[in-house]
Amino acid sequence: MATELRQKRDTARSNAEVLLHNAKVENRDLTSAEARTFDGLSDSVRSLNGRLEQIQLDEDSSAAAEAAMRSIMGQSGGAAFTSAADRELAKQFRGVIRSRSFEPIEVHLADDEMRSGFQPGIEQRDLSTSSGGGLLGTTFFNRLQRHMVESSSVLAAGATVLQTSSGEPLKVPKTTALSTAAIVPEAGTIPESDPTLGAVTFGAYKYGFLVQVSYELAEDEKFDLVGYLAEQAGIAVGNAFGAHAITGTGTGQPRGILTDATLGVTGPTGTATTLGTQTTAGQGGDLLLDLAASVAEPYARSAAAAWLMRGTTLNTIRKLRDSTGRYIFSTDIIPGSGSAGTLLGRPVFTDPTMPAMAAGAKSIAFGDLSRYWVRQVNGVRFERSNEFAFDKDLVTFRCLARIDGALTDTTGAVKYFAHSAT
Repeated sequence: MATELRQKRDTARSNAEVLLHNAKVENRDLTSAEARTFDGLSDSVRSLNGRLEQIQLDEDSSAAAEAAMRSIMGQSGGAAFTSAADRELAKQFRGVIRSRSFEPIEVHLADDEMRSGFQPGIEQRDLSTSSGGGLLGTTFFNRLQRHMVESSSVLAAGATVLQTSSGEPLKVPKTTALSTAAIVPEAGTIPESDPTLGAVTFGAYKYGFLVQVSYELAEDEKFDLVGYLAEQAGIAVGNAFGAHAITGTGTGQPRGILTDATLGVTGPTGTATTLGTQTTAGQGGDLLLDLAASVAEPYARSAAAAWLMRGTTLNTIRKLRDSTGRYIFSTDIIPGSGSAGTLLGRPVFTDPTMPAMAAGAKSIAFGDLSRYWVRQVNGVRFERSNEFAFDKDLVTFRCLARIDGALTDTTGAVKYFAHSAT
């Protein structure tokens, strides 16, 4: 089953690449027919990837169940479910703690490391890892970044991630207005129309925290110490940055996506805390349709187009019914997508930092979320001190990450719904 699905996916992907290659060779854009075919092939690839991910999740669940059964029956067998690289890293990790050694653990970053929910948006620039007591590497960094993505809905939704080797201000040029053309009469003066250029400047705000681990935990071979630290570090940094990625002011912190998004729809009077009455024109689901329609087509049909809202807001949308009592929206969850479901064919990502439904609140956002860029400097620093809590026999770890973020296209890539004041 999985093999057949992979073949179908690879065929669809290959056909899509052929369309792009032919257009590139002929130095032209895709025709309308080719664009429709390409979109259809892209949808097929995404659908097949979702099915393959579900199959993988089922296989992983079966493996976990088998491991649990072995544990209940008194069989160790745990090593069979971890890779050789994982086991070797864990062995080195425990070894340096036991011996109180500061010798660095040498590991390497995988080439296919995922850093964003939107893979095509990733750009890498002179990526380097920390040295010294660092633990940055294949297994640990993969786990850490995954937890950061899970903790930040903006990252999971498809933000573009830049990796840089230094933290000086990084300027990203952008257009704020395009040139316009007009019919010119014979012998008439050709009008001048210059594009308006601007720039988004990314800094590097430092996020950090300490975590302490006892030597007993390090010596307990049954305890997944690496996974535990990766989870704690990823959640802590992901939650801190995730909140700023949505509502950050840009002063002493990253700029949030809602800070620079533009107004798409304002709810009519009576929708201060709700979407209004479903059976009333211009309320309920009509507001969501209007919000989606307010986003320009190139953004709305982007592979990274998605909805962003609180879980309670999504629950309100799920409860919208027509005059016969039938639910009007299907918000089915796509296994492995990381989203909370789909709305009007686009994934929905929930985040508790999104404003609740209240008077004047920006409770729902929609658009091309890959236009929100995240700048990360040198990955994540993870350093160790044996002396900091020597009197308590604890090993202290310090996690630091330098990150900034901003919406690079503020002309309408992402729009929001604002509730009425009353």
